[in-house]
Amino acid sequence: MSTKKKMEDLSGLSDDVPKAASDLDVDAAREFATRVRRNCIEQTRKVGFGHLGPDLSAADILSILYLRSMRFPDGDLRHPDRDRFVLSKGHAALSLYSVLIELGLWPAEVMQHYGRAGGQLYGHPSAGCAGIETCSGALGHGLPFAVGVALGARARRSPSRTFVLVGDGELQEGSNWEAAMLAGTHGLGALTLIVDRNRLQQGRPTEHVNRLEPLEEKWLAFGWAVIEVDGHDHAAIAGCLGRLPLLLTKPTCIIANTVKGKGVSFMENRPEWHHRLPSEQEAYQALFELRSALVK
Repeated sequence: MSTKKKMEDLSGLSDDVPKAASDLDVDAAREFATRVRRNCIEQTRKVGFGHLGPDLSAADILSILYLRSMRFPDGDLRHPDRDRFVLSKGHAALSLYSVLIELGLWPAEVMQHYGRAGGQLYGHPSAGCAGIETCSGALGHGLPFAVGVALGARARRSPSRTFVLVGDGELQEGSNWEAAMLAGTHGLGALTLIVDRNRLQQGRPTEHVNRLEPLEEKWLAFGWAVIEVDGHDHAAIAGCLGRLPLLLTKPTCIIANTVKGKGVSFMENRPEWHHRLPSEQEAYQALFELRSALVK
């Protein structure tokens, strides 16, 4: 099957209802996520800044979320009843940009200006671009914003759903828990939070800085429905998203267990790759590993 045909089979962006997880072409999904990772490495090396560890950690989640779940009526990124996505961990912006470009929702040429003066794409998401709902990157702001968006959709009686991706280290910001309490109080069943649970933040493991466990029990106590998933298993992620909402009267928290720097051996589970830049040789090695993984 050609890559183009695989992508047609994968994408659910223009559908009123996301496709069933059983229909997922896992090989095509893996190829898609690998292209996203490769683009992150190439652009980070080219521009000279970025956050590769978080980008690679979130690549599978973002890929399947957009391939299988996000809904944009008529393919319109500004449609009033579109699903909304908030990248609260804004330092993983390059991964999100790459997904939007790979799907053809953005023209590929915008990446030529990534991180450059006068360009459209910044190191953190900017609401000036179609498909970016809010500026993010100041950690702890995404979930409160998403709760407001979900409340607004309910008030308009819109079928729009709201998704937000947070980093696990970001959950040390108290604003998240105020927002979680409000979402639980109002039973926002159309709101889904995904936690990129790679257990590493900028310098150390999350549990060495400010313990998050027992994480599932915390969300349950705030009135959320909770499910855990392997954040790199495409079929499992698709299956999880296909079950939403877990409960009509509760917001959903998906705890996605991930590996920081996933896909590149010398970056995996290494906190320094939160924002370290690869040398030319390291970038070459990373791209080689990603290419090799596709032929296994």
